Amino acid sequence: PEGLRFAIPLIAQDAGMTPTAMRRTICAILLMRPDPSNWSDYPNIWEEVNALVADCPWFKVYDIAEGLHAALAHHHPDRASVFHDRLNEFFRENGIGWQMADGRIVYRGSEAFTETTREAAAVLTQTGRSAAANEVHEALADISRRPKPDVTGAIQHSIAALECTARDVTGEPNLTLGRLVPRIALTPPLDTAVEKLWGYASERARHIRQGQTVSTAEAELVVSVACAVCTFLARRVSEDR
Repeated sequence: PEGLRFAIPLIAQDAGMTPTAMRRTICAILLMRPDPSNWSDYPNIWEEVNALVADCPWFKVYDIAEGLHAALAHHHPDRASVFHDRLNEFFRENGIGWQMADGRIVYRGSEAFTETTREAAAVLTQTGRSAAANEVHEALADISRRPKPDVTGAIQHSIAALECTARDVTGEPNLTLGRLVPRIALTPPLDTAVEKLWGYASERARHIRQGQTVSTAEAELVVSVACAVCTFLARRVSEDR
């Protein structure tokens, strides 16, 4: 949105970044030469910075936000936190479906999606299931890919996270998720639902047919459900112990 293009330099400015420092970062990202006739921060370089952000492709705006945050974090971590928090506040207030997490702009989606994926990654890490947690992070990276999300990759990685978790809790490291479903002891018909989720992922994400497409909303649903089941299985094992 145009408002975001205008807000990013303002947020960086409020975090203590000079127009000269912003221009250095932005030109490096866009591979453009700074205007040699602009010497003073205000108004010349400031106007140049705003023009660069206003005119670049939409996905480069997010690259610029990441670059500005990284530049701040390198020298002033406390200022980087200000940039991070204010940018996320702007995203939420303006209904923009992205958020900054660990210095990267990632897909936010619905509130349920955000909470489910965040909780799954945290619980899997805390319970020592790093491989499954990494698959969750990869799913988020794929659905956050710019300019076009890799929705099939997101589905594949979320199902891989579920498969890793199921293998760990059952002690069966070589079975596929389809064969693990009867062993994870889910109350019917939840077991059937997970089996069908695996079947959907196999047909729609692994063996794509000509003309088939998967929407971002569908991918969000599959990733959310897979992450929720991962969290449930990991916590159930911890409680049993």
